[in-house]
Amino acid sequence: MKKATYSTLIILLFSCYLDAQNPETVRTDKTMEIFGFIMMDSGYDFGRMNPDWYDTMRPTQILDKEGNEFQSQGVYFMGVRQTTFGIKNYLETPLGVLKTYFEFDLFGMGKEAGNTAFRLKHAYAELGKFGAGQTNSLFTDSDVYPNIVEFMGPNALPFLRNVQIRYTPILNIHHALAIAIERPGATADQGQYGAGFVYASLLDNVTPRFSLPDFTAEYRYGDSWGYLELAGIIRSIKWEDHNTDQFNLSGSAVGWGLSLSTRLKLCDKAIFHGALTVGAGIQNYMNDADADVGIKRQYNNTLTPITGVAIPLVGVVSYFDIYWNQKLSSAIGYSILNNKTTEAQLSTAYKTGQYASVNLLYSPAKNFILGPELQFGMRQNNDFAGDPRFNLPVANGNSGTDVKVQFSLRYVFSNTFYKTN
Repeated sequence: MKKATYSTLIILLFSCYLDAQNPETVRTDKTMEIFGFIMMDSGYDFGRMNPDWYDTMRPTQILDKEGNEFQSQGVYFMGVRQTTFGIKNYLETPLGVLKTYFEFDLFGMGKEAGNTAFRLKHAYAELGKFGAGQTNSLFTDSDVYPNIVEFMGPNALPFLRNVQIRYTPILNIHHALAIAIERPGATADQGQYGAGFVYASLLDNVTPRFSLPDFTAEYRYGDSWGYLELAGIIRSIKWEDHNTDQFNLSGSAVGWGLSLSTRLKLCDKAIFHGALTVGAGIQNYMNDADADVGIKRQYNNTLTPITGVAIPLVGVVSYFDIYWNQKLSSAIGYSILNNKTTEAQLSTAYKTGQYASVNLLYSPAKNFILGPELQFGMRQNNDFAGDPRFNLPVANGNSGTDVKVQFSLRYVFSNTFYKTN
């Protein structure tokens, strides 16, 4: 499940995970699971999000390419795009049980951004300690998501589903350790050297090259109080200059990141969700960020006057789930992601995003939940001191905000099939 997963379900899944490590409590004769949820979202956007993301709260999408807030303000929305369906299969083989996991939702992205369209989430197979396919990156802790209904969730959380090959040497009731190689990829902000600018010809025919996979790892320790997880990533980002001019703009950067996340049971009625992420050049692994690489000028280098650098970032998430009684619950929290932008990026480049929300959810029956949620987002753009050599003025980092009220209802379904004698 993705970002609208409720903490009650998370806790249930985590307890099932712990039970699965105990051969005395787990059934080994299941053959298939069919699961998912029907979800309807409606609400009112008091500001104006990018129309392609009208039913989300994404700080990166609050301002347009010119640094202005989208028009017009005040939009009502409805949709069922978070609706999800999945299947898990279990097949006995001479090497053990082969587990397969296939899941999709209706939240169109890419060319289908803004539409209700099928979107693959998981296509993953696991045999013993090895797994392969598309699923959550090891640099992603989906269990840290709070009890919210908004689709995107806290912007400063690492969240990416990626194609990978994974090895899990340790998995027991308290400890889990896994390593993986994952599909590489990154984006660059060409700043004042991008299309439409006088210096754009410098970057003509400069293309990215990914000669190595991304390397990720995670370790988790869990107990009755919750869990603590440390995840890491290191990656190689390269670009090649195919121009025939006097410059050589080929180069490379190293992306890296560490993320410490937790879910702590403070008492019977309160749970804390937190994460601290630091790194550089890993923006595409974050829930809502922008370019991984920015342009840096090298004034004294006549051969390579500009180069690319991995943009540093820091992300913090702090949320609390409160269970007032068996039927009423709330989630309240705040998230901030800050990028250390370069002086050659434009004044419209994304620097800092903030996200906050509070809700009151009601569960009138098992597996059914509904309620309102108030969401806030803020984007602040790049600020730099200017450069008279390039006729660049001072940029103060313009900003935009958005406030949204959302009402959602969700029904979860699940059915497990077992072998028959």
